[in-house]
Amino acid sequence: MKSERPRQLSTAEERRETVLRTAIGAFAARGYWGTTTTEVAKAAGISQAYVYRLFPNKELLFTAVVEHCFVRVRASLEEGAAGAEGSSAEVVLSAMGAAYAKLISDNDLMLIQLHAQAAAVSEPAVREAVRQGYARLVEYVRGASGGSEAQVQEFFSRGMLCHLIVSMGAFEVDAPWTRTLSAGIRHY
Repeated sequence: MKSERPRQLSTAEERRETVLRTAIGAFAARGYWGTTTTEVAKAAGISQAYVYRLFPNKELLFTAVVEHCFVRVRASLEEGAAGAEGSSAEVVLSAMGAAYAKLISDNDLMLIQLHAQAAAVSEPAVREAVRQGYARLVEYVRGASGGSEAQVQEFFSRGMLCHLIVSMGAFEVDAPWTRTLSAGIRHY
C-alpha cells in the first residue's frame, strides 16, 4: 500500500510568485491590453478570484510584473559590474552591457519592457512603474560605473537600440541598414 503524504498547500507568497511568473509569459505574448486576468489565472492553475485576491486588478498585476522585471534587470547589471575586469567606467559599462544583452535573449523579459513602455503612454500607474524602475536603474548604473552623464545616457541608448534590433530580428537580415544599426551591438 502506497503511503500518502499530506498535501502541502502553498503560501500566498508562493502563489503570488507563481502568478507573476505566469503573467510575465502572458503579458509578453499579448501585451497589457491583450491579456486578461482569466488567461493568467488559467495558466497559473488558479481561479480568477484568487488572482484578484493577490492583485486587486489587472493594472496592479501588470505593474507588479514590470517591477519584477526591473529587479531582474538590476540583478543582471550587478552581476555584470561584479564580473568587470577593471574599474574604469568604460569597462564596467561594457560588462553590464554584456550581462544585459544576455538577459534580453529571454524575449519575455524584453517584451515586457516594450509592452510596459507602450502602456506607459496612456496608463498612469504603468508610467509611474516604468519611471521608478528606470530611476533606480540609472542611479545604480551611474554609481556602479562612475560614468559621466553622457556615458550613462549612451549606455541606456544602446540598451534601447538593442531592444529595437532584437524585436525586429535585424540580425536575421543582411543589409546595409541592419549592419549600420547593429554595429557593435552584442546579440546572444
